[in-house]
Order: sequence, then C-alpha cells, then structure tokens
Amino acid sequence: AQHQPPPHRKSTPRRKIVLFNDTFNTYNYPETAIAATQVFEAAGFEVILPGHNCCGRPMISKGLVNKARRAAQQTIDKLAPLAEQGLPIVGLEPSCLLSIRDEYFSLLPHDKKRVKLVAEQCFTFEEFIAKLIDDDAMTLNFKNETKSVLLHGHCHQKALVGTEPAQRALSLPGYSITEVDSGCCGMAGAFGYEAEHYEISLQMAERRLLPAVRRQNPDTIIAAAGVSCRQQIKHGTGKQALHPAEILRDALM
Repeated sequence: AQHQPPPHRKSTPRRKIVLFNDTFNTYNYPETAIAATQVFEAAGFEVILPGHNCCGRPMISKGLVNKARRAAQQTIDKLAPLAEQGLPIVGLEPSCLLSIRDEYFSLLPHDKKRVKLVAEQCFTFEEFIAKLIDDDAMTLNFKNETKSVLLHGHCHQKALVGTEPAQRALSLPGYSITEVDSGCCGMAGAFGYEAEHYEISLQMAERRLLPAVRRQNPDTIIAAAGVSCRQQIKHGTGKQALHPAEILRDALM
C-alpha cells in the first residue's frame, strides 16, 4: 500500500501581546523583561515589542516637561496602531506604564483621543495576570511548592491601581502573601539617588519597609514591582527583591 502523508493540521495561532519594554527593564534589568516574556509565552501569547524609545517618565520626575512631552508623543505614535488592533499593552515598571494612563492626558492635550485609546489597552503586569484569572484564561502550570512572599507596593502602583492585582498574581502558585504596611520606599524617582537627599531617603525606608524585610526568614521571597524600590531594599538590607514576573517565572513547572 502506498504510504499516505499525515493530514495537515493547522496550529492554533498564538494571541499577541505587547510588552511595554521600559528603559529600566531594557538596559538595567533585562532579566525582568525576559522573565515576563517567558511567563507570557507559557500562557500562550506571542510577545511583540512596540519599538518606542523612553516613555518620558524619568524626564517628568526631573521637571523636563518639554522633553517628556516629545517622548510621550513618540510613544503614543508607536502604541496607537497596536491599540487599534485591540492588543493588550503590558508594562513592568509601574510608573512608566501608568504615566500613559495618567500624565499623558496632560502632556498631550491635543492628542487625547489616541491617548485614551492607548490607555484603555494598558495594564500593569499584575493587572494583566489578574485579568487572565477573571477571564478564565489562565493556562499557567506551577510547581507544587509552599513559599512565603513579602510584597512592597510601588507608590504609583498603589495610587492608581492598588496592590490587589499583585496579591492575586503572586498567590497563583499557592504562595502565602504578606504586604508591608509602608509608604514610599524613599527613592521617589530620582530623589533618593541625589546626594543631598540620601539620608532622608534612607530614613523614609527605615520607618517600615527595611525593618520588615530584615525580619523575614531567609527563604521568604521579597516582591517589588518598582525598580527603585528593589534598589532601595538591596542597598538597605542586602536582600534581593524580585519583580512579580520573575517570581511567577521561577514558579512555573
């Protein structure tokens, strides 16, 4: 009998997701962006990058409004066509992603229609994971491990989103989550990096955050979405905090 080739099977197309690769996680901590990509791919997404430059958030923090406005315009120009396709735009650094949902409306008053279009498609990493849970679209498989996580919320994140999505996302592997009852970590954008603010920055961190981190068992995972928050924790305690994307990636089977 003549051998018949197996019938052609169409593979299910992967859903696309836009990773808003901010400057910090592109040039300083690419391992975080890599971890997020691995989580999204494990969840069945094809990850694409928008091709923007800096979003302008660092410029905003230093009062460089005109430069921030140009950066915001360039970012919207890149993101708007993707938002028009209905693609989710997911960010890792809270301040960068949330600037689109907040400050961009003031920076680009002439382009509010497109800013609104883009903003409605923007999610923090934790928000998007929580959305997958709500949509019953969570396909990630995790190791059967019992771990404790101490969560520190970023100021911008707490102001506009809250930490509930982060708690839900980090609970997925079955981890026990405790949130630090703290205010700002003390870095506050560029504030804590400046020599004249160094002491007061550490004093802010010592009010609640750093003592809480020091009290944890060595195997407790410290979670913080903000780059500057993680740097402050490392500088003040010697302990390495992880982005939620890294924590979920490490928990995957």
